Amino acid sequence: MLAKYNPGVIICLRKLTICLGFIFLALSGFGQEFLFKRNRQKQSIPFKCIKNLMVIPVYVNGKGPYDFVLDTGVGPMIITDPSIIDSLNFGMLRKIKVSGLGIESVDAYVSQSLDVKVGNASMKYIPAAILKEDLFNLSGHLGMQIYGLLGYSFFNSFIVDIRYSENRLIIYNPDAKIKYRGKKIPIGIENQKPYILATIDVPDGKTAEARFLIDSGASHALSLEMLNGKEFPLPEKKIKANLGMSLSGQIKGYVGRVTRFSIGGNVFKDVVAGFPDFKSIANKIDLSKRNGNLGADLLRKFDIQFNYRDTFIYIKPNKFRKIPFEHDMVGMVLYLDQKAFKRVLIGEIDENSPAEKAGLCPDDEIIGVNFKSIDAYSLNDLTEMFKSKAESNIILEIFRDNQVYLKVVRLEKRI
Repeated sequence: MLAKYNPGVIICLRKLTICLGFIFLALSGFGQEFLFKRNRQKQSIPFKCIKNLMVIPVYVNGKGPYDFVLDTGVGPMIITDPSIIDSLNFGMLRKIKVSGLGIESVDAYVSQSLDVKVGNASMKYIPAAILKEDLFNLSGHLGMQIYGLLGYSFFNSFIVDIRYSENRLIIYNPDAKIKYRGKKIPIGIENQKPYILATIDVPDGKTAEARFLIDSGASHALSLEMLNGKEFPLPEKKIKANLGMSLSGQIKGYVGRVTRFSIGGNVFKDVVAGFPDFKSIANKIDLSKRNGNLGADLLRKFDIQFNYRDTFIYIKPNKFRKIPFEHDMVGMVLYLDQKAFKRVLIGEIDENSPAEKAGLCPDDEIIGVNFKSIDAYSLNDLTEMFKSKAESNIILEIFRDNQVYLKVVRLEKRI
């Protein structure tokens, strides 16, 4: 699901999900799939794994490479930074309104004039939505320059073998003979997005079968939205949290743990899950097709082979399978400033969190961590540090109102 602007490249659980995800562009064009040149059958492509998200190099109109998030949760390609497209005449493009979870909407533009290349595969006249302004600040929240998201057009063109354990993917011509690995699971493709059935324990002690959007562009493990037409039952132990940002406001809700979650016979316990406020999303998103969202913090525990055309996936547990699910033990969102992408700033702070108790404030700039310059850390490093070890202390050097402060934050396992 695209719900992503935030401290929402970090929706649910401070992870990425942009609220464009339910846009379905019924576009027709000349080229509707990526094609290899000279009868090539497959290619291996490395990716960067940043906050659980796959970032791959993409060429647009012969220029690049530009870093894009590979996202099963979006339909058309979405360009969040239009600066990569020279001589783009917005006046010649069809304007659309993009709505998120809030009241307002923003302008985007529909294009089929772009030529896109990934590895040795290319697609002419790719359906794309172009934002005139980078409203989501994906770059700021991932800590590297991000230009957009690539979804259905890519996955529907190949058999896509995602090796989370190796930080690479292998793409195959759909007619190629390949060796599938692991457990075969059927999926459904609706409005250019994949859905899967899984079983989940609910707080009343029962087990429910639920339908989830498979969302590699959301870095959380689970987002639970609806069950039997009502809000998903909340666990007894939970914390209030800002789960992300829509186009016009914060997505409020809770974070808790699911006792047991099973997919394809693989059982996970104590899974961290977000529970968005049902009333605020029920009228904005069509929940009739899903109960929630299955994100990359859980997906990365498998190596996954996607076959959109024949509507199935194969999953094989990998080396991340037994790593426990942990939530942020500090309770704040970090992002880079949108101008130079160098200054590390504090965004939202959770109520009664260790960050709030330590006296940290939104808009504080972090200039040092544990007596090292902030330049020694990536945002990914800090994210992992903040989930690392309960009861340990982190010393932050803060710049605020032209003064420098030292703040000691004691990590706390809040759920």
